[in-house]
Amino acid sequence: MIVVGVDGSRAGLAAVGWAMREADMRGVKVRIVYVVPTCPYEMSEDTPHAYGRWMRERVTPVLADALRRAHSQTPRVEVESDLLQGDPRLGLIRASKDAELLVVGDRGLGGFQELLLGSVALGVSGQATCPVAVIREALAQPRDEVVVGVDGSSGGGAAIEFAFIEADLRGAELHAVHAWSEPAARLIPETVPATIDQAGAERLLLAEAVAGQGERYPDVKLVEHIERGHPVEVLKKASTGADLLVVGSRGRGDVAGLLLGSVSHSLLHHVTCPLVVIPVADSA
Repeated sequence: MIVVGVDGSRAGLAAVGWAMREADMRGVKVRIVYVVPTCPYEMSEDTPHAYGRWMRERVTPVLADALRRAHSQTPRVEVESDLLQGDPRLGLIRASKDAELLVVGDRGLGGFQELLLGSVALGVSGQATCPVAVIREALAQPRDEVVVGVDGSSGGGAAIEFAFIEADLRGAELHAVHAWSEPAARLIPETVPATIDQAGAERLLLAEAVAGQGERYPDVKLVEHIERGHPVEVLKKASTGADLLVVGSRGRGDVAGLLLGSVSHSLLHHVTCPLVVIPVADSA
């Protein structure tokens, strides 16, 4: 099952459309969830509080619009809808507990126009136990390419596995991208070639990270990229126009207690294609 969160925003409807296409490829159903604050439902119907009335009146149309979008786009996919009460982030996380994917828009109605990412998208990406797809309202025409960030971390294998599955489902090329930057290398101008030894070690890291996946997914064309530079900038450039970018929630350089790593956090704000963040469990 795929769970998708809506809130009446255009980004939410874009998330519904993306979730329906994904469910069609996977052969699973979709659950559309609208989580609203509890307070409007604790108010009486005759309360003069405008906010409470507004919230109650907008719930039904929001779910109806989302269902219409879902049925019109992919009628053969089974879809259901649920209204939940509480904090939207916690509600979506709980609703997706048994899901294989949680899908949200990058910005909701509660976000300020100048913000690049909504609080719900950021919150669920750091706390959900299943992969989280963050969908932009306006998506460019994809180029049949899935990009996965590879950093050699212990949890990165889950992101690579997910990316191979997606590429296989879509019949797309898979680009495995590894960016590296040693402290000393940051002082060297980009025009100066990296040392052969260091570059070779980084290529070996990438090769070992994807080893064995080709046998499991023989129809996926794998293209390996290695580039010296900051992972955010390298992945942002590599994923422009791609169908999907897949990253782990935390990488090698992140503190174990963090819910969301610095690279995945930055990519959530800056990439223009759909982004899937794969949860990385803390080691015991």
